[in-house]
Amino acid sequence: MSRLRAAARGRQGLPQGVGEVRKSPRRCRENPSSGKGVFPSLSTQQSAYHLFSHPVEIQAFRVNLLAWYDKCKRDLPWRKLAASESDPTRRAYTVWVSEIMLQQTQVATVIDYYNRWMQKWPTLQALAGASLEDVNELWAGLGYYSRGKRLQEAAQKVVSELAGEMPRAAEELQKLLPGVGRYTAGAIASIAYGQATGVVDGNVIRVLCRVRGIGADSSSPAVIDRLWDLANTLVDPVRPGDFNQAMMELGATVCTPRAPLCMECPVKPHCRARCRVEKELECASKRLLGKAAPTCPQAPDVEECAAGSCSLCLPATEPWDSSRGVANFPRRAAKKQPRAERTATCVLERRGPGGEPEYLIVQRPSSGLLAGLWEFPSLPLEPGLNEKQQREVVLGHIQAWAGDAVARGRLRHVGEVIHIFSHIHQTYVVYSLLLGGGAQTTASGQDGQPACRWVTQADLQKSAISTAMKKGHKRKRGCEVARAGQLKAEADSSRPRRQQLSLAAFLKAPAGE
Repeated sequence: MSRLRAAARGRQGLPQGVGEVRKSPRRCRENPSSGKGVFPSLSTQQSAYHLFSHPVEIQAFRVNLLAWYDKCKRDLPWRKLAASESDPTRRAYTVWVSEIMLQQTQVATVIDYYNRWMQKWPTLQALAGASLEDVNELWAGLGYYSRGKRLQEAAQKVVSELAGEMPRAAEELQKLLPGVGRYTAGAIASIAYGQATGVVDGNVIRVLCRVRGIGADSSSPAVIDRLWDLANTLVDPVRPGDFNQAMMELGATVCTPRAPLCMECPVKPHCRARCRVEKELECASKRLLGKAAPTCPQAPDVEECAAGSCSLCLPATEPWDSSRGVANFPRRAAKKQPRAERTATCVLERRGPGGEPEYLIVQRPSSGLLAGLWEFPSLPLEPGLNEKQQREVVLGHIQAWAGDAVARGRLRHVGEVIHIFSHIHQTYVVYSLLLGGGAQTTASGQDGQPACRWVTQADLQKSAISTAMKKGHKRKRGCEVARAGQLKAEADSSRPRRQQLSLAAFLKAPAGE
């Protein structure tokens, strides 16, 4: 039979685990008593398709998932610390830091940051006593910089207002601590304190949508509420922290967005999406043997929602696509395209007292994008400016910093550096200017000017500057190397196209200067 299934897949050009029928599941109605009053009503029998309602199935799901987690979980530093820490507040702190860092950031990136953070600030009290500058410096490069600031603000609140003791219930964590939302509160409460509360993050959303065949927009408030209901139903009351970590681990390593490893999944017997794929494969095999019933290709014998309108099923406008298999779930509304912005950035260089190059950096405002971080002097560019107008705007801006030391003829246009924020497609138009020896700047903080300072390359490496300020951008016709001081474009065909360059490449002084 496995050969027949493989042959059927090959004949249709389908990948492993994918069938061929393109038919939307039948619809059902929702039970108002099971939700928050936002869905149409439906009977208990109909609602069961998208829910976990049988205690035997719930227990089997828990047992299978936890057994897999005990055997296959990754060895991560925050898990080690949480498991070894006997003090509840310190244990909660270790979990809290990891959860904040892991928001929108890959595990591999977080590990080094987490280890350095915990070495520098091993307790809430240590973090509360740190300066925001130190926090920003350590966080630099991790992205979403307001996370570090809010984490420190919350630590300071725990120390000053809560007698140094973390709240122990998810509801109180979310209510009392800045920057702690429903997910983070649930993670801390379940992992550190053993509260039997579920969690819903991107990985859990994917697992639950596939397991229960939820094809509605998974980012909508109504669907998110239903997913939280499911998570709270499933969470193991004896090992809630391990169960929640297991759900996230499953989504991160097995039930992945584009290439799920269904054959390795410990909960595949409970998965609606996988069941549908297997039924389609069975139909394909029957057709190959000439045994298929006339309706088999269009209506595989899969338990589905009863007829009707269901807010949780795949929408009729985007029906089941057999080529995607279980990756039909979850569905999300189309992302809003990031807005395009252009910013002029000028790297000012002077020679320091010992002859070494120094670079001017200025501090961004304390709120908004990249709040409190340092950058080269920058200003937004209005649309429609030609190159001459751009140069005049840049010169006027940097004259506010360097005054008479600015030499118009020495301003050089280097190229463009591209950086993508979550909501902004930012193009940095990079200029360079080498100032005369002993050049000074206007007093930091006077006349509304933000703080500024001259730094060496070594100091710059340690400063709280954003990833965007560390990048170079290779354009299609060659390598535009942003260099502090005498920046210039230089062709380098040996590098792959569009390579992002390091800060060292930015600051490498041109030969002979």
